[in-house]
Amino acid sequence: MAKMINKTLVLTYIYLLIYIILSSGVILYNKWVLSPKYFNFPLPITLTMIHMGFAGFVAFLLIRVFKVVAPVKMTFEIYATCVVPISAFFASSLWFGNTAYLHISVAFIQMLKALMPVATFIMAVVCGTDKPRCDVFSNMLLVSVGVVISSYGEIHFNVVGTVYQVTGIFAEALRLVLTQVLLQKKGLTLNPITSLYYIAPCSFVFLALPWYVLEKPTMEVAQIQFNFWIFFSNALCALALNFSIFLVIGRTGAVTIRVAGVLKDWILIALSTVIFPESTITGLNITGYAIALCGVVMYNYIKVRDVKASQPTADSLPDRINKEYKMEKKSSDKFNPNDSGEIPRVGAEINDEEAPLITSRLSHIGRTQLGNHPA
Repeated sequence: MAKMINKTLVLTYIYLLIYIILSSGVILYNKWVLSPKYFNFPLPITLTMIHMGFAGFVAFLLIRVFKVVAPVKMTFEIYATCVVPISAFFASSLWFGNTAYLHISVAFIQMLKALMPVATFIMAVVCGTDKPRCDVFSNMLLVSVGVVISSYGEIHFNVVGTVYQVTGIFAEALRLVLTQVLLQKKGLTLNPITSLYYIAPCSFVFLALPWYVLEKPTMEVAQIQFNFWIFFSNALCALALNFSIFLVIGRTGAVTIRVAGVLKDWILIALSTVIFPESTITGLNITGYAIALCGVVMYNYIKVRDVKASQPTADSLPDRINKEYKMEKKSSDKFNPNDSGEIPRVGAEINDEEAPLITSRLSHIGRTQLGNHPA
């Protein structure tokens, strides 16, 4: 039993470490590529389209050529009414989020991302998938106050970059809620590979119009350098992040994931100030962000508490580890789809805007499954 516990803990920490490294790495890499002070490729839509094209191509190979998983039953009606609008907001969130790198620092962007639970809750209430609650509202207010304080303390505050980032956050929040409302009602579950297969190409098409209007003229006039290995490795890191999140969600619990997310944010803020010296953090920045994180942690606690309250019984630790060990022996590091070609959902929530294609791991979705994987 001790060996099983140790093995489970070691695997958990390895997967969490991989997730933190890849998530932080992708964000810092994107900033380095886009920043005029470094690689100087100030074309965020083009970079996003490269990511989408590469992800869609890899997913096509995995599904159609190597047949790692089977495609889901996708009708034209489901694609037009579900995949298309979700892809539109997904493309928008990536477009606005990547554009923010041109105007504000990575550290300040991470502080603004604390608004994600606020945006998701607002959109869920507007769309009728959640109800207003005093306890949640007080946490959202605390988060908002913290972000305002952090913004006030930002030395290099830029209105344009802030607007881009906040708009991207709300676009991503709306995408999360739409995924619940549209895909879940259709009974459609997308694993990481099928998500890439259906959503990435559609997002690529949506990005083509703003690219043609905003960035194509710039590419024709300016001397833009294009290094194949830089963009290939950048897209590969973004793709690997999608799959690392899948591993984290499948092997850990909701509390662990949320704690890892908070830890990643702090690490990323510290690293960004070292890698990008122009990023200056003030005491007011840290104070505001700490206040916002308190609200986020309390919100996460409420969410996990609600999920556990909905569970009739809970397995003891030995039983839980024994189940995980048996499942581990049957599984491999590859994706093992069930008879329908879909990977069983684990409803843990990870909101990583760099890898939002894992559409079945959303806020308010899979609550019954979430409680089966406590941290």
